[in-house]
Amino acid sequence: MRISRRHFNRRFSRYGTAAAIALGLGLSSSSALAQSDYPSKPVRILVPFAAGGTTDIIARAIAEPLGKQLGQAVVVENKGGGGGTIGASEAARAPADGYLLSIATVSTTASNPAINPKVAYNPLTDFTPIINIAATPNIIAVHPSFPAKSYEEFVKAVQAKPDGYAYASSGTGGIAHLQMELFKTLTGLSMQHIPYRGSGPALADVVAGQVPILFDNLPSSLPFITSERLRPLAIAAPERIAALPQVPTFKELGLEPANRMAYYGIVGPKGLPAPIVQKIHAATAQVLQDPTVRKRIEDTGAQIVANSPEEFAAQIKAEYQVYVDVVKKQKLTLE
Repeated sequence: MRISRRHFNRRFSRYGTAAAIALGLGLSSSSALAQSDYPSKPVRILVPFAAGGTTDIIARAIAEPLGKQLGQAVVVENKGGGGGTIGASEAARAPADGYLLSIATVSTTASNPAINPKVAYNPLTDFTPIINIAATPNIIAVHPSFPAKSYEEFVKAVQAKPDGYAYASSGTGGIAHLQMELFKTLTGLSMQHIPYRGSGPALADVVAGQVPILFDNLPSSLPFITSERLRPLAIAAPERIAALPQVPTFKELGLEPANRMAYYGIVGPKGLPAPIVQKIHAATAQVLQDPTVRKRIEDTGAQIVANSPEEFAAQIKAEYQVYVDVVKKQKLTLE
């Protein structure tokens, strides 16, 4: 029996289409199975900063109990550098399977991308926001030798010596840098900026008296404040905090735009399937109900947030715009 070319082509096309459909269904089924079985191996949470800082503390506070909720170990890995952008870039490039997550901060998703055109990711489109774990107040503190014991005295001292004092930050483009620049815009004060490779080294030099002023998050600086090796002057928080009831908020001082807290949340790469997002969100929210976990986080000065993926995405977008505006107004560039 002879088969015409046209008949052969029709049969081949029909079989090819059927095979393609079957293959597609197979892949779809495999993908759905992988999502329903998630996680089937350990999950990594990448902290884009060195160990010991606030981001690391919060990640490690939830890692073990989150692993118990998910049924697989959750391992924290540190990859610092570039104000958090090196680790964040790696997290953005990860497969969208939920096995490499990252802790997102204001520095990685707002301030650094706002000032650095070479950041290798778009903070609004290259991540899948899952949950904001906690928010921490930021604080202006000085070495005890600084000639000011209150915020008002601090302003007078800096006004008397324009650019005569320097402040330390965790790095150019980080939240400490841009929030201090926002503070300078609101107050008209002039100070030099000395960037460090992380909040730890910045904190160490201020405590040692090498630099007189520090803008930092509260969890890492609080132990030095309570031991009187740092003097707090003003805090970015919704209200005065119990640990430092004598310290006024930026809002009280008429500096509402600078009254911004840092956030620490979990994100995945873009395209993370909704069932995986929901599973991680639900497990993390459950962990944050644990009194032991809550106490460990709150003892640092942080406040539990536990918002929805949509709320966290909106928060990132709003914060990014704030720092885009600061960079433009202050005409800031990478140093």
